Amino acid sequence: MDIKTYLQGEQDSEIRHEYVAGEVFAMGGAAEAHNRIAGNLFYRLRGQTGGTGCSVFISDMKVRVESHEAFYYPDVLLTCDPNDSNRLYKTHPCLIVEVLSASTEVRDRREKLQAYRSLPSLRDYLLVAQDQRRVERYRRADDGSWHYEVYDSGALRLGCDGLQVELSLDDLYEDVVFEDPERTEGNEAMN
Repeated sequence: MDIKTYLQGEQDSEIRHEYVAGEVFAMGGAAEAHNRIAGNLFYRLRGQTGGTGCSVFISDMKVRVESHEAFYYPDVLLTCDPNDSNRLYKTHPCLIVEVLSASTEVRDRREKLQAYRSLPSLRDYLLVAQDQRRVERYRRADDGSWHYEVYDSGALRLGCDGLQVELSLDDLYEDVVFEDPERTEGNEAMN
């Protein structure tokens, strides 16, 4: 499938699809914890970026990674580039966040990590667990090298084209209830 056909089809489709080198992949739904975390991220970022010229998007905005011939739907993205004005996708995000799930984790850690890191504008790529308090951060340093950090408490300080934002893990995980694995296994045994 060519890009023009893909983009037109996405406008008319009730199901979202990601595009990689001419192939399309349907996107699945998300669980409650996933939605709460993505919503909390969007809410906190939107509160800190209002009036700055930066734009925050949740779930339905695509990122185009031209070097990988790909369009992805990250869970949350932030762009502060005034030229990033395409109404169907963004090409200059400075922050991309994926909330991990069993069905997407491998792809988020490998394919998307490699693709996203090729975006010159990207400063931070966050992988946020939904089954525990854990945020993995891939951060681009001023010299272009990438650094890996893990957070289970405290706050992340992120910079984007002069904008500085802070996200505490308490805020990210507000109202998120982690499932008790023993209880879940017991319920599955009963069903």
